[in-house]
Amino acid sequence: MIEWRKSSRSATSDNTSCVEVAALARNIGVRDSKDPAGPAFALSPESFRAFVRDVKVGDLDIP
Repeated sequence: MIEWRKSSRSATSDNTSCVEVAALARNIGVRDSKDPAGPAFALSPESFRAFVRDVKVGDLDIP
């Protein structure tokens, strides 16, 4: 069974807009907590670190 965890950095005042992550066998899973049965994606640990870095510095912000 996959154990999904909510990111402490993505909580909102209504606590519904959260990103969840899960440690998979070889990858890191990412999904939207509002739609747990919906789409999810998996990244290698290296790609996940790059993804988190890009989010932190604003490279993925929508203008």
